[in-house]
Amino acid sequence: MTDRKTPDQAWLRASAFGPHQSLDEATVAARTDAYFNRTREIVERFGDVRVTYAVFIRRPVVAATGLMTAWLENVAAEGGFSIEIERLHAEGAWVGAGEPLLYLTGSFARLANLETLLLQRLGSVCVAAHNAYQMAMALPNVAFLAMEARHCAGFEMQELMAYAASVGSVAARREGARGFIGNANDATAPFFGMERGLGTMPHALIGYAGSTLRAAEMYQEVYPNDPLVVLVDYFGREITDGLEVCRRFPDLAAAGRISLRLDTHGGRFLEGLDPQSSYAVLEAHTPGTIRRYRSERELRHLIGTGVSAAAIWRLREALDQAGFPQVRIVASSGFGVEKCTAMADAHAPVDVVGTGSFIPDSWHETYATADIVAYDDEPRVKIGREFLLRALAERNRP
Repeated sequence: MTDRKTPDQAWLRASAFGPHQSLDEATVAARTDAYFNRTREIVERFGDVRVTYAVFIRRPVVAATGLMTAWLENVAAEGGFSIEIERLHAEGAWVGAGEPLLYLTGSFARLANLETLLLQRLGSVCVAAHNAYQMAMALPNVAFLAMEARHCAGFEMQELMAYAASVGSVAARREGARGFIGNANDATAPFFGMERGLGTMPHALIGYAGSTLRAAEMYQEVYPNDPLVVLVDYFGREITDGLEVCRRFPDLAAAGRISLRLDTHGGRFLEGLDPQSSYAVLEAHTPGTIRRYRSERELRHLIGTGVSAAAIWRLREALDQAGFPQVRIVASSGFGVEKCTAMADAHAPVDVVGTGSFIPDSWHETYATADIVAYDDEPRVKIGREFLLRALAERNRP
């Protein structure tokens, strides 16, 4: 296993956005906006110029430009031309709204029809990286597992989102958080310094086995050297089935090699809970948490159906009372920034969170923009974007 760090450019160039995905000119032309193709044809007829693009996003983000720049380098190498890429922020750095992320300089004829495709590989990644950073910082002592793949529209999006989680995680670890320790599949595991994806069993295996305990036994027989992470909500008996598994494997439980995963859906409460008892559980373990004013969404995270803070506290309480203090709790189901913040406020005793909810909710916030700010080194930009000229002037100041 390698150190968990942001992948270097050599690895990125060899990833799924590597040479075989850099796209030939015909494919680029087919996938880009028509006016960029026409711009290239006009420039080629009337004379090429050297241009500098400023690339920015209208909201605060975490810089995660690695996949996009690796792709650009591959395109340039395959096309036999050069692009100067100046990153203004290191990967994982916070970037304010409207601040240029990077400058791209080169032939206008060669860059014009790349704008659509390079922006596709940038905006959503930086926003998702910001979300992952916020989630990890909200629960700094919790390990996160990236489970974005099932929510993505194909592998290209999956790779972008996994990379975003890894970059946001690196930023959070710089500030002392544990962050994302891995992800759920092999293809993007190297982003997290891992060779393989992490995970044990879906609900389907429990349905196949006929009981939670039998599924755990099957898993343990096939993977005897792995830690045992067991879903416990299939039959609505999270506590009963969870304790049954612990009693079946007492040595694993005592060694901290059993984790119970809560994925209770939002249509019901954890076994034995209702609104009143959920209030009581939180009041017993984290007095005052629910006494402050809450929005309806915050209250649901704390004492509502599904995987609430009260549900996590109740499972922890049951495990400790039964003599299994070393058994860990894994939680999943909608753990975005808001839910992680609510869990932190309730001091929820969760050890690992599995989530893909760093994927941006509001897609319009992910739109990145590229504007030319210099033609043959002469500063020029459309009215309303003069702030980009100021940024360029500061860059060129001796």
